Amino acid sequence: MTRRTALRALVHLSLIGAAVVVLLPLGVVFLTSLKTPKEMADDSGALTLPDDPLNLHNYVTAFRDGHMLLSFANTAFILVFAIGGTVLIGSMTAYAIDRFRFRLKKLVVALFLLAALVPGVTTQVATFQIVNSFGMFDTRWAPIALYMGTDIVSIYIFLQFVRSIPTSLDEAARLDGANAFRIYRTIIFPLLRPAVATVVIVKGIAVYNDFYIPFLYMPSEDLGVISTSLFRFRGPFGAHWETISAGAILVILPTLVVFLCLQRFIYNGFMRGATR
Repeated sequence: MTRRTALRALVHLSLIGAAVVVLLPLGVVFLTSLKTPKEMADDSGALTLPDDPLNLHNYVTAFRDGHMLLSFANTAFILVFAIGGTVLIGSMTAYAIDRFRFRLKKLVVALFLLAALVPGVTTQVATFQIVNSFGMFDTRWAPIALYMGTDIVSIYIFLQFVRSIPTSLDEAARLDGANAFRIYRTIIFPLLRPAVATVVIVKGIAVYNDFYIPFLYMPSEDLGVISTSLFRFRGPFGAHWETISAGAILVILPTLVVFLCLQRFIYNGFMRGATR
């Protein structure tokens, strides 16, 4: 066996090991969601197969008693406004940083990068006071405002794509009488579609899975998103893990489907933004 073959085998074994580590907990949750309370009480083992592989009673209970429909509606509302605002603010900010010439431009860019290095938890007291002073506490607008105004990564992604667009297009548009906003709307933004797709997918998954911000800023149960509703849900008679596991699968499934269908846009967006 050559050294190259050994390295390749080691890489494959490492990938298989990583896949097992990631997929094993999901497999346990899925098998648990198909078991009955009696099977759970017997404690036959986490990886034992359920007696009825088509048992969907736990899913019905989790969806009904966990108020999943309301949670999905709240999550969708926040997703639409948060992602739309992030795309708009991020692309405009990247366009202004790259195309406009103004004082202290390098300092502004440095502050953006510095903000990305500051742990968000260190500013939560001040952030909470600001949100509360605007009357947004315990409303859907609190997480929307925080998601839109604190995403430095999206600005960086858009900035890499804006830098790849020739400035000659801007100059030609200015000769035709276009102002800065029209150039952004008709030339820059349409060329940012790969970046928009990347930001929408990455930001959407992050918002969908986020627990901390909705839990802190929307304590009311009728404002619960899927992550907080799953946390509050304990089953009809206490901690029934088979029902909780079914709720977890319901939460995971939309993200998994979206990622599997659109993963090529994520990889292509990051690679194109990094190489241009």
